[in-house]
Amino acid sequence: MTTLKNLKGTAIQFLDADPVEYVGTWASGGNMNVARGSGGAAGVTTAGMIAGGDNPGSGYLANHEYYNGSAWSEQTDLSTARRYPGGGGTQTASLIMGGAVPPGDSSSNAVEQWNGSSWTEIAEMNQGRRLGRASTSGTTTAMLLFQGSDPGPGGLGINNVELWNGSSWTEVNEMNTLREGSGSNGVSTSAIAAAGLKGDNPGGTAPFNPSNVVESWNGSSWTEVSEVNTSRSYTGGGGTSNTSAVIFGGGQPVPSNGVKTEQWDGSSWTEVNDLAEGVNCLVNGSGSATDALKAGGSTTAAVTTTEEWTFPAITTSILQEGDMWFNSTSSTLKGYGTAAGLPAATWASGGNLNVAKSSAAGAGTQTAGIFMGGRGSPPSNTVYAQTELYNGSTWTEVNDMNTGRYSLSGANSGSQTATLAFGGYDTAILAVTESWDGTNWTEVNDLNTAGSSGSGFGTQTAAIFTGGDNRSYNKTESWNGTSWTETTDLNTARAQMAGFGIATAGLICGGDLYPVTSPTRLAVQTELWDGSSWTETGDLNTGRRRIGNGGFGTQTSGLTAGGYTTTYVANTETWNGTSWTERTEIQTRDNTTGVGGGGPLGFIAGGGTSPGAASNATEEWTAPAVVSTVTTS
Repeated sequence: MTTLKNLKGTAIQFLDADPVEYVGTWASGGNMNVARGSGGAAGVTTAGMIAGGDNPGSGYLANHEYYNGSAWSEQTDLSTARRYPGGGGTQTASLIMGGAVPPGDSSSNAVEQWNGSSWTEIAEMNQGRRLGRASTSGTTTAMLLFQGSDPGPGGLGINNVELWNGSSWTEVNEMNTLREGSGSNGVSTSAIAAAGLKGDNPGGTAPFNPSNVVESWNGSSWTEVSEVNTSRSYTGGGGTSNTSAVIFGGGQPVPSNGVKTEQWDGSSWTEVNDLAEGVNCLVNGSGSATDALKAGGSTTAAVTTTEEWTFPAITTSILQEGDMWFNSTSSTLKGYGTAAGLPAATWASGGNLNVAKSSAAGAGTQTAGIFMGGRGSPPSNTVYAQTELYNGSTWTEVNDMNTGRYSLSGANSGSQTATLAFGGYDTAILAVTESWDGTNWTEVNDLNTAGSSGSGFGTQTAAIFTGGDNRSYNKTESWNGTSWTETTDLNTARAQMAGFGIATAGLICGGDLYPVTSPTRLAVQTELWDGSSWTETGDLNTGRRRIGNGGFGTQTSGLTAGGYTTTYVANTETWNGTSWTERTEIQTRDNTTGVGGGGPLGFIAGGGTSPGAASNATEEWTAPAVVSTVTTS
């Protein structure tokens, strides 16, 4: 008998098997009959097709194969052997478009249509091209074909786009960026083109110059949207619209990139489970965001291998954070959540900032962060107005702030395209506030009282700034999207503390006490903000100052790292809404900047290291949600 006690407010499911995560995974499928890269494809994992391509041993291919979910079977060959064609449609109703043909690898404008039993040449495209990409879920009466290179060896990249209506091709609005070999998906009215080889690298000549640019098609025009995390070319892809897609493989110029898979949700890309085999020169994609096929490709030679991308069935019991259930097979009470995984959380090195600096501010998430302002190394102590964006692997410099400064604060729950920076110091303490729209900074209304080394949190339209120099060390101001208003003071006056959260549920911790109440000057106090007042709660385990903005999370799940006692410290502590717990240490430094959407996922960047040099390091923190057995004493 199992007795459940003290579980008020928690719903318990009784299941005979544990739920599973709703994430895509790759599984091995049957091998093709003919090894190839750079073919055209159509269909889904249980009813796919591939035609054309190339193999160093066989040259240009006309070979055509069907996939039934487990095995490939040879079908009627294409009329014209070719490599690098575009492809799309279903297993029994598809188009193969353009590509490179002999002699001389010249670009073709020929189109062949498959009706389930034979190929028929139909109206030619206006523009011959190879490495063109298609709206892979399009139909034989409505297909979009875009980008590529032309003519022949060393041909220039093109951004030309053509639309098929079942009888003829019409040129429509061009893409914004010249590319070839992108990951593609969608239909004639809603498509995505992700990554690819840049058009300033004609014909795929070395050195390879891959892109991370993504463009979305709405039926009439192309718009640049969020970039992929890893630049690549010659990728595979799948999806049925511009709001749901997956791209995979594409190992140029870095072979290890050929295993990476990224998922698109309509606003951002997330790295998900890798392919088993790193490949580039994949076939033009097939399938959907939850049901796609990787067939062939090239490693050091063309391969026959197949991998299937699938998600759990919609009838599957899916894990949701916070779930609890009793597994009747094992007679075990279990739960699923991030808190259970925190002891296994680790710091891992990320991409370096372009400029080493400390005392900056930041916002966003681990895969879409923004970092602004800061100060360089002694003796110059250069003050920066620079803005850098992080995509989960690399930093890119974008437009500067209007006012350079350090020891500033930011709305750290803001986004990479919408955040706020306020206060700071240059030659004097500043009240300046600036708003970021994803491209430019605009000066808006100043703080009522200038301040530096305070703590800020919130969003572009609702933020809090508290503590800091020149503010009696306890002042708090609230931002409503237009102006600042003074509100309730902190209980413990201080500067140089960490803070995170939103304007109605925030937290600050640690710092430099004022007035000095002990020889160490180090604050351990934590205070919670409820939108109108501050309440003292559980102390840090290690009091420290110059934590700067080195924290991220929410009022119930957060983290702070780094700081200074009598030396630079590496302490990391996580917050569970009640108390702090010591965790894995960072590299030793203070005045780091923290960015993240919550305690289980984020990063810190920059900071100062002994004997005072600024750092360009980025460290990423991940605490995956896990299934754990629930035990009671």
